[in-house]
Amino acid sequence: MREEDQLQQPLTPEELMQELRFKATELLLREEWQESDQVYTQFINLCQDQISVKSHQNHPDPDLLTKLQKSLCLALSNRAEALSRLRDLTGALKDCDQALKIESTHFKSLVCKGKILLSLNRYSMALDCFKTAVLDPQASGNLETLNGYVQKCKKLEFQSRTGAFDLSDWILSGFRGKSPELAEYTGPVQIKRSELSGRGLFATKNIDAGTLLLVTKAIATERVILSSEDSGENARLVMWKNFVDKVVDSATKCERTRHLISTLSSGEDEDKLEAPEMSLFRPEAEEIGELNEKLDKVKILNVLDVNSLVEDSVSAKVLGRNSDYYGVGLWVLASFINHSCNPNARRLHVGDHVLVHASRDVKAGEEITFAYFDVLSPLSKRNEMSKTWGFHCSCNRCKFEEEMCSKQEMKEIEIGLERGIDVGSAIFRLEEGMRRWMVRGRGKGYMRASFWAAYFEAYRSEKSVTRWGRRIPAVDMVVDSVAEAVGCDERVLKVFMQAFKGNGVSLVDMEKSLKLGRGVHGKVVKKQQALRSLLDFGTHDA
Repeated sequence: MREEDQLQQPLTPEELMQELRFKATELLLREEWQESDQVYTQFINLCQDQISVKSHQNHPDPDLLTKLQKSLCLALSNRAEALSRLRDLTGALKDCDQALKIESTHFKSLVCKGKILLSLNRYSMALDCFKTAVLDPQASGNLETLNGYVQKCKKLEFQSRTGAFDLSDWILSGFRGKSPELAEYTGPVQIKRSELSGRGLFATKNIDAGTLLLVTKAIATERVILSSEDSGENARLVMWKNFVDKVVDSATKCERTRHLISTLSSGEDEDKLEAPEMSLFRPEAEEIGELNEKLDKVKILNVLDVNSLVEDSVSAKVLGRNSDYYGVGLWVLASFINHSCNPNARRLHVGDHVLVHASRDVKAGEEITFAYFDVLSPLSKRNEMSKTWGFHCSCNRCKFEEEMCSKQEMKEIEIGLERGIDVGSAIFRLEEGMRRWMVRGRGKGYMRASFWAAYFEAYRSEKSVTRWGRRIPAVDMVVDSVAEAVGCDERVLKVFMQAFKGNGVSLVDMEKSLKLGRGVHGKVVKKQQALRSLLDFGTHDA
């Protein structure tokens, strides 16, 4: 038999390792992450076997063992890189830790681990990794990048600890470039049993309007531009499927994400669910142990059906380029916020982050609530809207208005408005009725919010304002009472500002506009010039 026809001799372990190392490195450089992960896994398994075999020999070669350990360390670091690109952060972090057990100051593993911890919002631990990596001689060629990571970690850690966010410069730039980098932040809130529904988010201290309550990044988002020519129903279905797939993928690859999702209601047995500890939602939360439960895709689908938030909502404002899109996402902590017809919170959407702030003053122990639908509406319409959401609202405002709406005069006012009677006349009758019925304080705000459409029409009509004069309350009085009762709303702010157009804006009026603006946009817009641009003072700046 000719020599070339003879079967090739099997490769030795050393030769096979060399072949696998070369192939895995080539795949990594080509950014073929999945294939690279698979080949590195083969190499790592073989390398570990060889270390075990060689270390149990009668006379182990220390130099060979050291060489194998170094090869294993680098392979683990490279596989971690591939896994992190595949968003398998749990697996990537385990590989980094294994590599650093072999060599505690391994440069590539420290950098990779730092990036993973940063993406998991564990800023202090990420900072430690980058600080250690900077001291390595290998850092000389990457010093600027590493120092950038160090500064980023410091900034995000400070934001997360203090809640000191400021979007002013981004707003003043006209939202140019990427959305600003934001840390996760949990303010003075806790999760408890709610009288409204299941569990809710509650204030742990007195909070002023505009105060930031929480900042959190979405588990996943999906956005689409809906065509104005059709209902966009097909686009919504495709978007929803993509969104569900993203959440399932994220839950599969990250145990902490999976654990966070497991705290949410799936719409069943809500009363049996425990209120999770707030420490779970803080960025530096301890690592979650492995979950034994199998991933239940049906349950995740139910969780998303109950807890997903739409960005374009009556209680939300989308800043930046995402405002052109219809978007949906899952923000776990924000999902615990229930509906109320006298809400006290609004949210800003910035990139994939949501920032929740108080839209009016909140007392310690008060539940934090959003408006799931338009609460500047009469009780009858709000009842119809709550049915489409699958619940009946029993908030303090609804209870109050149920009693008020039993009065015949209230029914006549509502029917009259539906039939097109003069809005000034309707407002006059409502205000006179509240005077006779001894309605005071927040009750007045509730009633004015319910008939907001009439007030809006009256105040934007010069003819109506001239005709009714002092027989209907001044704009600022109504705006104040509505904002105090149901939180500030862009439409309420707009009416206040339009009332002074043409006459210029006095310093007092501007200050009130800015205060109302903080109820809409929060105190994360610290520069007055930026807040004014959002409020669109235009040529009426004082």
